[in-house]
Amino acid sequence: MGLEAKLNQDGFLVTKLDAIIGWARKNSVWPMPMGISCCAIEMMAVGDPKYDIARFGSEVMRFTPRQCDLMIVAGTVTYKMSHVVRKIYDQMPDPKWVIAMGACTSTGGMYRSYSVVQGIDQFLPVDVYVAGCPPRPDNLLNALIMIQEKIGNTRARDFQNLKLPELNVIQSN
Repeated sequence: MGLEAKLNQDGFLVTKLDAIIGWARKNSVWPMPMGISCCAIEMMAVGDPKYDIARFGSEVMRFTPRQCDLMIVAGTVTYKMSHVVRKIYDQMPDPKWVIAMGACTSTGGMYRSYSVVQGIDQFLPVDVYVAGCPPRPDNLLNALIMIQEKIGNTRARDFQNLKLPELNVIQSN
């Protein structure tokens, strides 16, 4: 049986490379959990069997920014901590996305003081805001689905000409 006859019998699939890369990228999002405060408890809850974040390909929460493409900031961010959060965000490879989880992360919440950042969008580009104090784990899963849709709609070519960060190499004599 020739190739043409085999393809006519079994059928074949035609797609674009961007579609395959987008599908693979959106179904394997690796979160960087930035659990700063009480919302972190709800963020941890998405990993248990009741909510099962593994269904969405994100069960592997990495604590190494170089392996992550999604940062979930959960809790009250102070100005002192904002520098650390930004530094970790900068260490993540492109493309990368951010979820602001909870009222304190999104707007400062009930903490209207000099030490609390009134929304992380002052120093990070936020893709999805999750409302609540604290938000329920299913709201975080909803935000993850929104991020996956956003990732699926990006093209691989959008990120090919990004300048790679320069590595500081320490040479010994």
